[in-house]
Amino acid sequence: MSSKPSAGTGKVIVSCAVTGAIHVPSMTPHLPIGPDQIAESAIGAAEAGAAILHLHARDPEDGRPTPDPEVFARFLPEIQASTDAVINITTGGGHGMTLEERTAAARRFRPELCSLNMGSMNFGLFPALDRMDDFRHEWEPAYLRMTRDFIFKNTFEDIESIVSDLGADGTRFEFECYDVNHLYNLAHFLDKGLVRPPLFVQSVLGILGGIGTDPEDLMHMKRTADRLFGDDYVWSVLAAGRHQTRLVTMGAILGGNVRVGLEDSIYLAKGVLAESNAQQVEKIVRILRELSLEIATPAEVREMLGLKGRDRTAIPTKGKPEPV
Repeated sequence: MSSKPSAGTGKVIVSCAVTGAIHVPSMTPHLPIGPDQIAESAIGAAEAGAAILHLHARDPEDGRPTPDPEVFARFLPEIQASTDAVINITTGGGHGMTLEERTAAARRFRPELCSLNMGSMNFGLFPALDRMDDFRHEWEPAYLRMTRDFIFKNTFEDIESIVSDLGADGTRFEFECYDVNHLYNLAHFLDKGLVRPPLFVQSVLGILGGIGTDPEDLMHMKRTADRLFGDDYVWSVLAAGRHQTRLVTMGAILGGNVRVGLEDSIYLAKGVLAESNAQQVEKIVRILRELSLEIATPAEVREMLGLKGRDRTAIPTKGKPEPV
């Protein structure tokens, strides 16, 4: 059984992961750091065609990933006031954060969509140390180095606590699957009735500790998801670094959706840094249109994924008190 493209609409969902917690500021001067930069970059990505904005926060002083909801509160209202894009708040946070810290912003703002990693895994960032000589901040090399002896913890109990808490308010999930076993974990939660279709399944390729970047790896993920979920899922693809464009394009050709952004890759082309998230979105939108594929609007995405709508979140309206 084969998944239907974008829940049968034939349109492609473009997600943009704006800043993430993988890259350190010394890797590129274009990584959005402060709340104003994150808001501006996210809005630019939405204007370029991204219907979903996947959001992390960073310490405005030194750029390290932060789970602090107060920092999220400094850019979420601006984004919501300036675009109709779906706001997707991370529950993955950054390396070394506790589960409570990682989910703090999502629990406070109850967005339409949250990311959710579907299993514990090695998550190696340390190879970047071999490509870097100079660091702007003292925390950066230690942050990368610690991933040599680090497990990103997402147990069955962790996942159940997130889907039970946030799901109770109608928040739905971008199920991030870094390997085939994560698909089977998701199937377990579907069988137990703890998650419901349509499942938004994000195949993540190219992280050290997860599945690789050969086209056959992508096909294996799709075949397995087709067998486990049939028509009950909406498939999307992201790929790390230099593999981004070719693999997300391949996913789109196969009927899937795409994710780009500076969280996943800091490059626009070989050896060329992306100067903004909008540049990456513009590039993939151009490729999709060259393939005669239509881009889904935020309203269409809400229908495809069964989202609850902006009015049922706790993201404050700009200039007004936060809902209690």
